[in-house]
Amino acid sequence: MTSIGRLTEVDIRQVWKNEAHDFTPWLLDNSDVLGDALGMELDLREAEHSVGDFSLDLIGEEVNTGDKVIIENQLERSNHRHLGQLLTYAGGTDPAHIVWITDEFRDEHRAALDWLNERTDEATRFFGLEISAVQIGNSPVAPQFKVVASPNTWQKEIKGTTNAGLSKRQENYVRFWSLFSDEMKNRNQNWTTRESSRRLWMVFPSGTSRARYAAGITQKNAKVEIYINGGSQDENVEYLEKLRVHKDRFEQAVGMSMSWEPLPHAKAARVAVYKEADFKDEAKWPEEIDWMVTQLVALREAVEELGGMPRLLD
Repeated sequence: MTSIGRLTEVDIRQVWKNEAHDFTPWLLDNSDVLGDALGMELDLREAEHSVGDFSLDLIGEEVNTGDKVIIENQLERSNHRHLGQLLTYAGGTDPAHIVWITDEFRDEHRAALDWLNERTDEATRFFGLEISAVQIGNSPVAPQFKVVASPNTWQKEIKGTTNAGLSKRQENYVRFWSLFSDEMKNRNQNWTTRESSRRLWMVFPSGTSRARYAAGITQKNAKVEIYINGGSQDENVEYLEKLRVHKDRFEQAVGMSMSWEPLPHAKAARVAVYKEADFKDEAKWPEEIDWMVTQLVALREAVEELGGMPRLLD
């Protein structure tokens, strides 16, 4: 009979003795663990970021949207001081995502985050997460995040539920990507997407789990990319360099210089092309969509001419 272990909780102070010296640096290097809990791809770039006379624990961005993310850590039960710090840091950095991590949330502080999510605009999101550590027998200790506060529509959005009850912003995403899909079909590009069209990007398969194609929009740009996240950070950078061998061919295909980007804190890498764009200006949507589809098709055709993505990354 197969031996079955029992999951036990470990005192987090045995795992991270000091919040500033142990937990925050660990989170900076393992942002994918937090990203999985939030349904984001995080690129955390700096610890102890200065905000006036104070220091924010972590700052970075959501990889696919470019939205700013700030994080305040607290390896103890939530308190008023950290709530005040969180709001001070938000005021000094203007983020889209504000994350508070604690050992345990008081009901009053969880309610405060819920209130903030109800009262602020849809582009500003507050998250509360409880951190714990677990193991089975003598196995390595594993971190465990539990989301206890989030915007009302967030969990439904990241789990891919139906389009009922979408915000105005999400409805715009749906319309934009519907037009994008129509243009793909007009060019006989029957390419199955792997992501919801209610967000700022669409993802397409490349023939290997190590990389994917994507088209996306940020606050200032439209972009097309090959996003690499199928291995360790070292492996992903190695895959990026294998693609860089064909840099001239790729840039000839897209007609412009490409940006080659290791993303160490997201444990990923990307090669991308960017174009200045304003998603809020609907009159320019056809122009942006035409550019994105053209670049996406050209990039894939170049990869296929070189033998396909699996071969290029072997």
